[in-house]
This record gives sequence, C-alpha cells and structure tokens, in this order.
Amino acid sequence: MKKILFKGCGTAIVTPFKGDEVNFEELGKLIDFQIQNNIDSIIICGTTGESATMTLEEKKRTIEFAKSKVNNRVPLIAGTRFKLY
Repeated sequence: MKKILFKGCGTAIVTPFKGDEVNFEELGKLIDFQIQNNIDSIIICGTTGESATMTLEEKKRTIEFAKSKVNNRVPLIAGTRFKLY
C-alpha cells in the first residue's frame, strides 16, 4: 500500500512584493495566518502566477524563508521547474 504524503487542504500562498522585491514580512504573516487557521500544508512558489516572473534567486530566497517560517509545523510544498535543455 502506498504511503500518503499529503492530505487535507493545502494553500497556495501568493508571494507578496513591495516594489521590485519580495516582501518577506507580509509573506511571514500569510504563512502564520494559514497555520493558525489549521491549514494542512503550505504551497510556495507554486500556482499563484507570480513564480513565472520571479528570478531563480528570488525563488530560492522565498523557499528558504518559507521553510524557516513554517518550521515543520505543516508540510511545505515548493514549486520548482527544470530546464531540460
């Protein structure tokens, strides 16, 4: 039997910006709000649209921040993509 990795409801968190930079203070508030309201997992740099316009460095910093902020309280799912050429 397969082990279920994720269950319940996961929120795809938007990446807030202030000017041309990720607003980590607001991102932290969004993550905490979701966890405080019993979300089952957090999805970062995923399907909310802005990840397609973020640089690789912005994505790395955002995922690292989210990992630290979530701090194993819920599963964290990070959106990634690979260049295959």
